[in-house]
Amino acid sequence: MQGTETGTGQESGQVRITRHYPVAADKVWRAWTDPQALSQWFGPGKTPVPTEAEIDLRVGGHYRIAFSGHDGEAHEALGHYQEVEPYSRLVFTWSWKTMPERVSRVSITLTPVAGGTQLLFVHDRFFNEQGRINHERGWPDFFASLDGFLQTEQQEA
Repeated sequence: MQGTETGTGQESGQVRITRHYPVAADKVWRAWTDPQALSQWFGPGKTPVPTEAEIDLRVGGHYRIAFSGHDGEAHEALGHYQEVEPYSRLVFTWSWKTMPERVSRVSITLTPVAGGTQLLFVHDRFFNEQGRINHERGWPDFFASLDGFLQTEQQEA
């Protein structure tokens, strides 16, 4: 995707990723909030992996995303929505089923820009620095999958 920029806010304990997508904000929003769309891209890398998503998209609603890693190991992320502002902002807690006490937060902000949408992704409030490092390593693979999904969405438009 054009204008791709990835960076982290190490000093503040964040993983920060910025992307520009040449599609409308509603398509990017759908990728994160529609279980069928999410299950088409959520997972590490460009190779589609079986993903199962359950979403109750409302403040206080929950989500569950089950997927396999590169090694075939099963993973399950869980959380609750804290902010839901359609097509502009989504904030939710993030934890792994195997470590439910280690809750962090993900914030996604969508901004319409010339030629598409800018996505600002911030993952923060980690249990410890190693948690931040692990997610900093993992999220770029997921964004590679999202990039491919949204590129297909653009071509179908």
